[in-house]
Amino acid sequence: MLDYNQPIDRARPEAPQRRLPTGFNVLELVNLLWRRKIAIAAAALLGATLAVAIGKSLTPRYTATSQLYVDPRELQLVDRELTPRAQDVSGMSMVVESQARLITSNSVLLQVIQQANLEKDPEFGGGGDAGSLMSSLLGLIGLQPRTPSAAEIKDVQLAALDALNKHITIRKGDKSFIVDIEVWSTDPAKAAMLANTLTSTYLSDSRNSQALAARRATSDLSGRLKELRERLRNAETVLATYKAQNNFVGTQDALISDQQLSSSNQRLSAARAATMDAQARLDQIEASRRTAADAGAIPEALQSPTIANLRAQYADARKKYAEQAGELGPRHPALRQTEKQVEDLKRTIGEEIDRFAQSAKNDLTRARDYEASLNRALEAQKRQSVQLSQAAVRLRELEREADASRDVYQSFLKRSRETEEQESLNTSAARVIGEATVPQRRSFPPAMSLFAMIGFIFGALAASGWLVAAEILLLGATSPVPTPARRERTPAPETRRPLEVSRTPEVSRPPLNARTPEVAKTSPEAAPPQAAAPEPAAPPLSLVEKPLIARLQEADVIHTLGAILATGGGVDLTRLGWPTLRPGFPLTTLLNALRDMRAAVARRAGGKAMPVIALVGANETTGRSVSALNFALAAARDGTRVLMIDADHQAHTLSSKVNRPAKGEPEKHGWLSIGSKAVREIKTVNGISVLPAAESDAGKATEAIRKAITLARSAGGYDLILLDGPAMPLSAAGRKLLDGVDALVAVLPTSLDINDSMEEILAALGGAERKLVGVVLDELTPAIQTRQRGRQYA
Repeated sequence: MLDYNQPIDRARPEAPQRRLPTGFNVLELVNLLWRRKIAIAAAALLGATLAVAIGKSLTPRYTATSQLYVDPRELQLVDRELTPRAQDVSGMSMVVESQARLITSNSVLLQVIQQANLEKDPEFGGGGDAGSLMSSLLGLIGLQPRTPSAAEIKDVQLAALDALNKHITIRKGDKSFIVDIEVWSTDPAKAAMLANTLTSTYLSDSRNSQALAARRATSDLSGRLKELRERLRNAETVLATYKAQNNFVGTQDALISDQQLSSSNQRLSAARAATMDAQARLDQIEASRRTAADAGAIPEALQSPTIANLRAQYADARKKYAEQAGELGPRHPALRQTEKQVEDLKRTIGEEIDRFAQSAKNDLTRARDYEASLNRALEAQKRQSVQLSQAAVRLRELEREADASRDVYQSFLKRSRETEEQESLNTSAARVIGEATVPQRRSFPPAMSLFAMIGFIFGALAASGWLVAAEILLLGATSPVPTPARRERTPAPETRRPLEVSRTPEVSRPPLNARTPEVAKTSPEAAPPQAAAPEPAAPPLSLVEKPLIARLQEADVIHTLGAILATGGGVDLTRLGWPTLRPGFPLTTLLNALRDMRAAVARRAGGKAMPVIALVGANETTGRSVSALNFALAAARDGTRVLMIDADHQAHTLSSKVNRPAKGEPEKHGWLSIGSKAVREIKTVNGISVLPAAESDAGKATEAIRKAITLARSAGGYDLILLDGPAMPLSAAGRKLLDGVDALVAVLPTSLDINDSMEEILAALGGAERKLVGVVLDELTPAIQTRQRGRQYA
C-alpha cells in the first residue's frame, strides 16, 4: 500500500567486512619510511648507478627507415594487362600486404647479402677480419688457404639470411599504401645502406618478375601461332571450294538468289495491292451506276474536266427548264426543246461514266495478269532458294569453323604482340618516397637518464618494501594485535515527507497520506532492553516504493493548430491541437522527472528490452491522453523508440486525433496491427509509432492489445511501449491488461482534488498499486469544476 509517511524501501546496507589487523596505519608507515630515508635514498642511488652501468654495457643499435609507396593499381600502359588488378578495398589491402611480405622474401634478401657482401660481416655471422688475417698469415708462409665448399658457402649465406631477417622490420599502415622498411645495425651508416639496398633490390626484383612473366607468356603464345595459322588456312580453303561447287554467288551481305527472292516478293506485294486498288475502283463505279444516286459522284468523274463541263451545262439546262416550266405551258415548243436538251446532257454524262467503268475493267485485267506473272517467277525462285538452302547448311557450318579459327588466331596474334611489348614496360607503380638517412640517435638502448630514473625508482621501491616487510615481521613477533570491538547502530527513523503541492486555499483537503497503514510505531529509545536470548525479529513490512512526481505546467508546453496539417511529410504529433512539449530545453524539471520515471521502470522491468508503461487517470480522458503524448515525446527526444497504444476502448481520444485523413500524405502505416488488418500502427515524424484502438468490445480489445505487445516484443524495433489507458473505473478486461504491464503512472489533474483522485486510482488498482512508479500532476486542465465527495455545505 502507498504511504508517504513510511520510509522508502531501500536496500539494506551490507554488514561491514572485518578488516585484517595491521601492526601500524598509514601514518606509522610514513613515519617508518621517513626514519629510513637515508637508507632508501642510498638504495635508490645504487639502483640508478647499476641501471646506468647496465645501459652503458649494452651494444647500441641504430635504426634507419626508408619509405616505399606500393600502389596495387599499377600503371595502365596497355589495354589488357598480364595480371588483373585488385578493385575493392579488401583486395587492394591484400595486394599491399603481399608486396610487404615480398620485401623480406629469401630471393630479395639473398640479393641484398650478395650486393652488401654480408657473408664476410661479423655482425651477420661472417668471418670478417679474422678470416682475411688468417689468409694473409698463410700466404706469408707459402700456404694457400683452403677454398670453401659449396655447402659451406650455402651455410654462411643461410646464417647471414637469418641474421638479416632479424634486423629488418616491415610496418604498414591500416589505411594507406605506405610501407616503412626499418633496418637496424650497430653501425648507423650500415643501417642506412642496408635499408636503401633493400628497397632498390625489391623494386628491381619486381620489374624482373614482370618482364619474366611477360616473356614466358609471349613464348607460350608464339608457339601456338603456327598451328593456328595452318588451321585457319585449311578452313578458308574448304569454304571457298564449297562455294564454287554449289554456285554460291553474292555480295558481301547476301547471296544473289536471296536478293532476287526478296525483290520479287516486294514486287508481288505491290502488284497485289495494285490489283486490289483496281478492283475497288471498279466496284465503286459499278455500285454508283446501279444506285439511283448521281452517277457523276465518283472520284474519277469529279476529277475529269469533261464531266465537270457537262455537269455545268446540265445544271444550266435544268435551271432554264425550271424557269420555262413556270412561265410556259407543258406543250410549249420552247419547253419541249429545253427538256430534250436536259435529257441529252444526262445521257452524255452516263456515256462518259461508262467509259470510266471500261477503263477500270481494263486496269483490273492488266493488274491481274501482272500479278500472275510475278507469282510464277516467285515460285521458280522459291524452288531455287530451297535447293540453295539445303546446301547452305553445310556452308554455314564451314563459315563458323573459319570464323572461329580466324578469331582465335587473331586473338593469339594480338596478345602475343602485346606481351612481347610488355617485356620492356614497367607497369609497377611502386616507388621510393623516402630514402633512408644515417640515423643520428640510437634506437636502443634508451637515454641514460631514463635508465637512471628507472633504477632510482626501483631501488627506492625495493628498499621501502624490504623495510616495511621487516617492520611487519618484527611487530608480529613481539606483540599480538587486538581485535577492535564493533557497536551496532540503530538506524534513525526516516523523516516523513508528505506530498506537497501548491494549491489554492479555497477548499480544505486531506493530505495525500490519508491511507497510512496501521503499523506499530515505537521509537528506538522506548524499546525495552534485549534479554540474553533475544526473540527472532519479525519479517520486515513490504512497502511500496515512493513514486516520483512530475508537474506538467503551461511553461513546459506550446499550443498548436487543432488539426494535423497536411504538409506532405507524414503525421506530426505536435500538431494535433493538444499542448505539447516545447522544442529544446533538454534539462527542464519536467523532462528530468520523466527520465527518472523511465529509469525506475527499467529497474523494475528486470532487464526486459521493451518495458510496458500504462498511464491511468480517474477523470476525463483528454488530460490523460495529453500527458501520455508528452510522456512519449519526452522519451523520443532522448532517442527512445516508442510504440504508443490507445488502450481506452471507450473514448478513443488519441485514435480520433491521429486517424484524421490528410491530403498528399505519404504511406504512414507500419506492419503492426491490432485486432484486424484495417487497424495498423501509424508512423509519425516524431519517432513515435501510434497503434489506434480497435472498434470492438473491451475483452476483444484487451486481447488484441496483449497480442500486439507480444508481437512487438518478439519482432523488436522499439525501446518502450506506452499505453494510454485503460479508463477508470477498471473493468475486468482493464485489470487483465494492467496485469501484463511493467509499471503504472497516475495522471492527476490539479483542477480537481488530487488526494481524492489518488484515493480513487489506488482503490481501483488494488494489488496493482505496487507497479506505480510516478505521478504526473496535470496543471494544464482548466479548473472548470471541483469534485466534492462526501461533503455537505450549509
